[in-house]
Amino acid sequence: MKDKYRNIYNRHKKILEDLKKHNNFYFKDDNPQISDAEYDKLKKEALNLEKKNPHLKSKRSVEKIIGAPPSNEFKKIKHLRPMLSLSNAFNKENMIDFLKKLKNFLNIKTEKIDLFCEPKIDGISATLIYEKGILNKGLSRGDGITGEDILQNIKTISKLPKIIKGDVPKILEVRCEIYIGKNDFKLIEEDFANPRNAAGGSLRQKDPRETAKIPLKYFAYGFGMIEPMKFKTQLDFLKKISEWGFSINPLSKKINGIEEIEQIHKKIDNLRSSLDYDIDGLVYKVNDLNLQKRLGNTSNSPRWAIAYKFSAEKAVTQIKKITIQVGRTGAITPVAKVEPVTVGGVVVSNATLHNEDEIERKDIREGDVIQIQRAGDVIPQVVSVDTTKRKKESEKFIFPKKCLCGAITKKEVSKNTKKRDAVRRCLRGYDCRFIAKEKLKHVVSKEAFNIDGLGKKVIDQFWELKFIKEPSDIFQLDYNKIKKLEGWGDLSIENLRKAINKSKTVNLDKFIYSIGIRHIGQENAKILSSFFITIKEFSNLFEYKKRENILKNLGELDGIGETQIEAVNNFFNNDKNVLITKNLIDQLKINDHLIINTDGKFSNKKLMFTGGFENMSRSEAKAIAENNGAKVLGSISKKLDILVVGNTKPTKRKINQAKELKIKIITENEWSKILNS
Repeated sequence: MKDKYRNIYNRHKKILEDLKKHNNFYFKDDNPQISDAEYDKLKKEALNLEKKNPHLKSKRSVEKIIGAPPSNEFKKIKHLRPMLSLSNAFNKENMIDFLKKLKNFLNIKTEKIDLFCEPKIDGISATLIYEKGILNKGLSRGDGITGEDILQNIKTISKLPKIIKGDVPKILEVRCEIYIGKNDFKLIEEDFANPRNAAGGSLRQKDPRETAKIPLKYFAYGFGMIEPMKFKTQLDFLKKISEWGFSINPLSKKINGIEEIEQIHKKIDNLRSSLDYDIDGLVYKVNDLNLQKRLGNTSNSPRWAIAYKFSAEKAVTQIKKITIQVGRTGAITPVAKVEPVTVGGVVVSNATLHNEDEIERKDIREGDVIQIQRAGDVIPQVVSVDTTKRKKESEKFIFPKKCLCGAITKKEVSKNTKKRDAVRRCLRGYDCRFIAKEKLKHVVSKEAFNIDGLGKKVIDQFWELKFIKEPSDIFQLDYNKIKKLEGWGDLSIENLRKAINKSKTVNLDKFIYSIGIRHIGQENAKILSSFFITIKEFSNLFEYKKRENILKNLGELDGIGETQIEAVNNFFNNDKNVLITKNLIDQLKINDHLIINTDGKFSNKKLMFTGGFENMSRSEAKAIAENNGAKVLGSISKKLDILVVGNTKPTKRKINQAKELKIKIITENEWSKILNS
């Protein structure tokens, strides 16, 4: 019996190696060595083996090597307008908060704001660029700034207009979500994990003829650049492009107020199982395009839109064991190892238990039958325990008070709420080997340095072999040592070398995100990058006295609060963090932050605001200044160029300080004249 399983394993492994080899011949060398029929035969044999032997699929699957050539096979093109992600809401309170923020930013006191609502399709985002009515570019989202040229694949979608006739803008950029219908997916489900996987794989085929075999569909939902702009509302735009032949979701509509938001949310949530496409929520946008323009964007998402997610999908399973994991920020997270179960089309074998308090509150124990839920890409969580099925010998789970490294863990007190954190943390930072290893995984992740070939398992291996102990070691690897390891050939080592060398040049925001400061995510990193501009200025955080002054100004940045400021201070108060960060900087070429608006009315100027404005909120005033190339500061210093004084209750002390330092002072009325000039 062992020989039989060994033979099956070896045959499966050999097929995968052959498929990868022939992918290289086909995609990289444009020189196929076997016919399509022979390739398909190999693929089908591997799929049949996985179907009969599910354990093969859990380790390595043919699905992972189907279709998509490497990203460098496609030409990269910069988007005309960034494709930003959406912030999320999960309940009525979140939506009330969203509406409140809209009114505060726009300085609106009473009137309601019209919203446009549409289903959030779980597909692949793309942007279509028409020049004089002719489709001449089709890009994937990519990183939101730069996408991949997939025009020929997009053109295989039958109902997508290739030419638009009539009164069409000179430049029209239409954003859409590409998907495969549930019924269509049933015909090809043996080859793909889920509909989204199938849509993504088909759009990344090098040969458009292969893409054409997949029944792709789409819904147009928005726009990037339009010149000249012909529309006043989101509804006007969608009505017009519908007339031009674009597919618009029939469930989209204009609404107003929290009551209508809740009504339509509940209605479509109840409908979603009957739809022929997957949706995971609804998107709500400010309908008035002029208000959208005023609201603008943060570095990562528009202020005028939000995704209101649906309730999660659920399933019942059993806990086999409760284990403890240590995250890169020191968080001690309990994880339930469960009997594998399918939730929302994905096989789940782990579920988070969040923290010690959650285990205590729900009385979760090993061996319990539980209900778990999964929403989107979020790690599944335990909803409830079925105590009627609990065994008599079951014992309470005792949460460990020590980290896996042996250090005593603590629950910190929040500076904002003054409440004790529910999460236990190891506070040793890089001195804890478990935290240090997780920090390395963060550094090489897609969102940070994005180093292909240095996945989590490879980091684990290199860590145990002491090849890598801190981030700078990645750029000083001894490839001769790696060559001696099983599974590492000349080609894989050369690919790793290229990926690491490529990542040595990094933008400032990516660098800030990669070093792993607690509470500093991608959006916060972009905000900090736009403030510091250069790595030299950022490095001033290493020195205590300079850091004090910098932290005062960070509070004025839209999106940076006390929590983030405290996290930055704590990170650089640690000498080891500073040393490791310096070592990493020495290995890299860090690009300055790209100043998008170099010819704005306040380009390269440092501004500060005091007092309230009559016609706009302070937040909007700051956003306008930044959009016009300014850096907004929070304290008076010689570096300040202009102090803008609002008509309502300005601070006299700040005005007097500015006068002493001979800083230019302008009134709210003068500010408005400059903007309108």
